Amino acid sequence: MRSVAIITARGGSKRIPRKNIKDFCGKPILAYSIEAALQSGMFDRVMVSTEDEEIAEIARRYGGEVPFFRSGNTSGDYATTNDVLLEVLEEYGKRGEHFELGCCIYPTAPFVTAGKLEDAVKLLLDSDADTLIPVVRFSYPPQRAMLVREGKLVFGHPEFLDSRSQDLEPHYHDVGQFYVFRTENFRRNRKLMVGNILPLVVSETEVQDIDTLTDWEIAEIKYRRMFGG
Repeated sequence: MRSVAIITARGGSKRIPRKNIKDFCGKPILAYSIEAALQSGMFDRVMVSTEDEEIAEIARRYGGEVPFFRSGNTSGDYATTNDVLLEVLEEYGKRGEHFELGCCIYPTAPFVTAGKLEDAVKLLLDSDADTLIPVVRFSYPPQRAMLVREGKLVFGHPEFLDSRSQDLEPHYHDVGQFYVFRTENFRRNRKLMVGNILPLVVSETEVQDIDTLTDWEIAEIKYRRMFGG
């Protein structure tokens, strides 16, 4: 079974300029995703999908392949991850390369490790699932969420007003780090988050959205705590 790791790293980040190659604890943040994929030994190809020459240069420096650049259709603000992955698989197909397994890894995911990728691939292959998604449990039950309406607080789910937190069903959300998927099913569905999805539950200490500079600082604190440096 041939497999490909696709690291999606476009150059047009707005909230944190040049986010995908910004220094994170001593090296470009993109490097962590490339190194984890390579060290896992689970992929025949570890490629970076980008339209940006500087990103491509840094990707190659850390061992990633950039066999082709993104088209204009997948380089804009409104292109989805699904669009990018479909284009990559199609472009490889034109070159005579086909993969049964894919792994989309985001370029700002320093908490992804080789071991986590290896475990995820093996879990998916040992199952009948279409996709595996790492998730984390909400720290506070969403059933007890409140809303602001006309300046007043109201309960979104008043039926749970008197429920104990420990009695409520746990809810989870995507951690935004990577997805492992069977390419045949993905091509058919054209979406990652449909079909038979397998969860990989991870600790909240290994999760951090990085959308602002404050998020970035928190992520570095967590990273140093976990890995040192």
